[in-house]
Amino acid sequence: MSVKIRLARHGKKNFAYFHIVVADSHAPRDGRFIERIGTYNPNTNPATIDLDGDKALEWLNKGAQPTETIRRVLSYKGVLLKKHLLEGVKKGALTEEAAIAKWEAWIQEKDSKVQAKQNQLVQAGRDEVKARKEAELKIKEAKAAAVAQKKSEQALKEAEAQAEAEAAEAAENAETPAPAAETPAE
Repeated sequence: MSVKIRLARHGKKNFAYFHIVVADSHAPRDGRFIERIGTYNPNTNPATIDLDGDKALEWLNKGAQPTETIRRVLSYKGVLLKKHLLEGVKKGALTEEAAIAKWEAWIQEKDSKVQAKQNQLVQAGRDEVKARKEAELKIKEAKAAAVAQKKSEQALKEAEAQAEAEAAEAAENAETPAPAAETPAE
Protein backbone atom coordinates (compact mmCIF):
# COMPACT_ATOMS: atom_id res chain seq x y z
CA MET A 1 0.00 0.00 0.00
CA SER A 2 1.44 3.37 -0.99
CA VAL A 3 0.79 6.12 1.53
CA LYS A 4 0.52 9.83 0.73
CA ILE A 5 0.54 12.91 2.92
CA ARG A 6 -2.00 15.19 1.26
CA LEU A 7 -4.76 17.74 1.69
CA ALA A 8 -8.44 16.96 2.32
CA ARG A 9 -10.71 19.85 1.37
CA HIS A 10 -13.29 21.24 3.81
CA GLY A 11 -15.19 24.49 4.16
CA LYS A 12 -17.59 26.21 1.83
CA LYS A 13 -17.42 27.34 -1.76
CA ASN A 14 -14.70 29.96 -2.40
CA PHE A 15 -13.61 29.71 1.25
CA ALA A 16 -11.94 26.32 1.59
CA TYR A 17 -9.62 25.16 4.32
CA PHE A 18 -7.81 21.87 4.36
CA HIS A 19 -6.92 19.04 6.71
CA ILE A 20 -3.44 17.59 6.28
CA VAL A 21 -3.95 13.84 6.30
CA VAL A 22 -2.00 10.64 5.81
CA ALA A 23 -4.03 8.44 3.45
CA ASP A 24 -3.80 5.55 1.05
CA SER A 25 -3.05 6.91 -2.41
CA HIS A 26 -6.07 5.05 -3.85
CA ALA A 27 -8.57 6.60 -1.38
CA PRO A 28 -10.68 9.57 -2.56
CA ARG A 29 -9.46 13.08 -1.79
CA ASP A 30 -11.94 13.79 0.99
CA GLY A 31 -12.54 10.15 1.83
CA ARG A 32 -10.97 7.66 4.15
CA PHE A 33 -7.63 8.51 5.75
CA ILE A 34 -5.21 6.89 8.17
CA GLU A 35 -4.35 9.87 10.38
CA ARG A 36 -4.98 13.60 10.48
CA ILE A 37 -1.76 15.48 11.28
CA GLY A 38 -2.74 19.12 10.84
CA THR A 39 -4.72 21.87 9.14
CA TYR A 40 -3.97 24.43 6.44
CA ASN A 41 -6.01 27.61 5.95
CA PRO A 42 -4.91 29.63 2.89
CA ASN A 43 -7.62 32.27 3.46
CA THR A 44 -5.59 34.20 6.03
CA ASN A 45 -2.54 36.32 5.32
CA PRO A 46 -0.07 34.74 5.97
CA ALA A 47 -1.64 31.29 5.59
CA THR A 48 -2.41 29.54 8.88
CA ILE A 49 -0.69 26.18 9.19
CA ASP A 50 -1.20 23.97 12.24
CA LEU A 51 0.96 20.89 11.79
CA ASP A 52 2.15 18.17 14.15
CA GLY A 53 5.74 18.13 12.90
CA ASP A 54 6.73 15.02 14.86
CA LYS A 55 3.93 12.93 13.34
CA ALA A 56 4.74 14.26 9.87
CA LEU A 57 8.42 13.40 10.35
CA GLU A 58 7.47 9.93 11.61
CA TRP A 59 5.34 9.29 8.50
CA LEU A 60 8.08 10.62 6.21
CA ASN A 61 10.55 8.25 7.82
CA LYS A 62 8.09 5.38 7.27
CA GLY A 63 8.06 6.19 3.55
CA ALA A 64 4.94 8.32 3.09
CA GLN A 65 5.21 10.54 0.00
CA PRO A 66 4.01 14.18 0.34
CA THR A 67 2.16 15.87 -2.52
CA GLU A 68 3.63 19.04 -4.07
CA THR A 69 1.62 21.39 -1.86
CA ILE A 70 2.35 19.39 1.29
CA ARG A 71 6.04 19.31 0.39
CA ARG A 72 5.98 23.13 0.37
CA VAL A 73 4.08 23.19 3.67
CA LEU A 74 6.53 20.76 5.28
CA SER A 75 9.43 22.83 3.99
CA TYR A 76 7.82 26.03 5.32
CA LYS A 77 7.37 24.48 8.76
CA GLY A 78 10.91 23.04 8.82
CA VAL A 79 9.97 19.34 8.86
CA LEU A 80 12.01 18.55 5.74
CA LEU A 81 15.02 20.40 7.19
CA LYS A 82 14.72 18.42 10.41
CA LYS A 83 14.52 15.16 8.43
CA HIS A 84 17.62 16.18 6.46
CA LEU A 85 19.55 17.06 9.63
CA LEU A 86 18.56 13.79 11.33
CA GLU A 87 19.75 11.82 8.28
CA GLY A 88 23.05 13.70 8.62
CA VAL A 89 23.23 12.57 12.25
CA LYS A 90 22.62 8.93 11.19
CA LYS A 91 25.45 9.18 8.66
CA GLY A 92 27.76 10.78 11.23
CA ALA A 93 28.13 14.12 9.41
CA LEU A 94 27.18 16.07 12.54
CA THR A 95 26.16 15.51 16.11
CA GLU A 96 22.58 15.42 17.32
CA GLU A 97 23.10 18.55 19.47
CA ALA A 98 24.45 20.49 16.47
CA ALA A 99 21.53 19.33 14.32
CA ILE A 100 19.00 20.40 16.95
CA ALA A 101 20.77 23.75 17.39
CA LYS A 102 20.68 24.38 13.60
CA TRP A 103 17.02 23.46 13.42
CA GLU A 104 16.05 25.69 16.38
CA ALA A 105 18.03 28.61 14.92
CA TRP A 106 16.20 28.15 11.61
CA ILE A 107 12.83 28.01 13.38
CA GLN A 108 13.54 31.23 15.30
CA GLU A 109 14.58 33.00 12.11
CA LYS A 110 11.44 31.76 10.35
CA ASP A 111 9.21 32.86 13.22
CA SER A 112 10.78 36.34 13.20
CA LYS A 113 10.15 36.64 9.44
CA VAL A 114 6.52 35.61 9.87
CA GLN A 115 6.08 38.05 12.76
CA ALA A 116 7.68 40.84 10.71
CA LYS A 117 5.25 40.16 7.86
CA GLN A 118 2.28 40.21 10.24
CA ASN A 119 3.47 43.50 11.75
CA GLN A 120 3.96 44.94 8.27
CA LEU A 121 0.42 43.95 7.28
CA VAL A 122 -1.02 45.46 10.46
CA GLN A 123 0.91 48.70 9.89
CA ALA A 124 -0.20 48.83 6.25
CA GLY A 125 -3.80 48.44 7.39
CA ARG A 126 -3.39 51.27 9.90
CA ASP A 127 -1.79 53.50 7.25
CA GLU A 128 -4.64 52.76 4.85
CA VAL A 129 -7.26 53.67 7.47
CA LYS A 130 -5.38 56.87 8.30
CA ALA A 131 -5.13 57.85 4.61
CA ARG A 132 -8.84 57.11 4.11
CA LYS A 133 -9.78 59.27 7.13
CA GLU A 134 -7.61 62.13 5.83
CA ALA A 135 -9.25 61.90 2.40
CA GLU A 136 -12.71 61.90 3.99
CA LEU A 137 -11.75 64.93 6.10
CA LYS A 138 -10.62 66.84 2.97
CA ILE A 139 -13.87 65.98 1.21
CA LYS A 140 -15.86 67.04 4.27
CA GLU A 141 -14.00 70.37 4.46
CA ALA A 142 -14.54 70.98 0.73
CA LYS A 143 -18.27 70.29 1.10
CA ALA A 144 -18.46 72.58 4.16
CA ALA A 145 -16.70 75.35 2.21
CA ALA A 146 -19.10 74.88 -0.73
CA VAL A 147 -22.12 75.02 1.60
CA ALA A 148 -20.75 78.13 3.35
CA GLN A 149 -20.15 79.82 -0.01
CA LYS A 150 -23.64 78.91 -1.18
CA LYS A 151 -25.14 80.28 2.05
CA SER A 152 -23.19 83.54 1.72
CA GLU A 153 -24.31 83.89 -1.92
CA GLN A 154 -27.91 83.20 -0.90
CA ALA A 155 -27.67 85.71 1.97
CA LEU A 156 -26.23 88.29 -0.46
CA LYS A 157 -29.08 87.67 -2.92
CA GLU A 158 -31.63 87.97 -0.11
CA ALA A 159 -30.02 91.23 1.05
CA GLU A 160 -30.10 92.59 -2.53
CA ALA A 161 -33.71 91.51 -2.93
CA GLN A 162 -34.62 93.13 0.38
CA ALA A 163 -32.77 96.32 -0.60
CA GLU A 164 -34.60 96.38 -3.94
CA ALA A 165 -37.93 95.83 -2.20
CA GLU A 166 -37.20 98.65 0.24
CA ALA A 167 -36.10 100.91 -2.63
CA ALA A 168 -39.26 100.06 -4.58
CA GLU A 169 -41.39 100.75 -1.52
CA ALA A 170 -39.61 104.02 -0.91
CA ALA A 171 -40.06 104.98 -4.55
CA GLU A 172 -43.74 104.06 -4.37
CA ASN A 173 -44.18 106.16 -1.26
CA ALA A 174 -42.41 109.08 -2.92
CA GLU A 175 -44.62 108.90 -6.06
CA THR A 176 -47.86 108.82 -4.17
CA PRO A 177 -48.90 112.38 -3.36
CA ALA A 178 -49.65 113.12 0.19
CA PRO A 179 -53.32 113.37 0.88
CA ALA A 180 -54.46 116.94 0.53
CA ALA A 181 -55.44 118.64 3.67
CA GLU A 182 -59.10 118.77 3.99
CA THR A 183 -60.59 122.10 3.84
CA PRO A 184 -63.00 122.89 6.59
CA ALA A 185 -66.56 122.59 5.54
CA GLU A 186 -68.63 125.63 5.58
